Amino acid sequence: MADDHFSLFGLPARYAIDPVRLEQAWREVSARVHPDRYATASAAEKRVAMQWSARANEAYRVLRDPLQRARYLCETRGVDLQTESNTAMAPAFLMQQMQWREALDEARDSGDAGALRALHEDLQGAQAQMQAQVAELLDAQDDPRQAGQRVREWMFLERLAQELRQVQNQNA
Repeated sequence: MADDHFSLFGLPARYAIDPVRLEQAWREVSARVHPDRYATASAAEKRVAMQWSARANEAYRVLRDPLQRARYLCETRGVDLQTESNTAMAPAFLMQQMQWREALDEARDSGDAGALRALHEDLQGAQAQMQAQVAELLDAQDDPRQAGQRVREWMFLERLAQELRQVQNQNA
């Protein structure tokens, strides 16, 4: 079988992927390595089938998620994202993040559903813009280092969006 997630599914190692093709490839690989196909096989063959099945599922989970796919591409191209230790961000992004956090705090404290919706839309737009920038950096410019910086920012955006969803669910 293949060495990386993309080749496992016969896909080019690019950020832009066809989600339908990814799902079809995953189903094909899963059918070939599914442990049920090895019910009468030896214990070693069953164990290998289980390992390949788990690998196929993990690869699919990573590649179908845009942020996880971007992280994977950066890391496989030699960029250590240092997600636990490197919090350096562009000053403009840090200022914007502070504004979003303040808006979230104010909307949470006031219970203003309209403000929460507006922040949600703003974050969705920022995430879409971030995704487009990462795609450009990875696929067109082949600049995984710069893409890695944007991915770290995108991860902050995702955490903020998760907090917002929690607040919205509490207020629902």
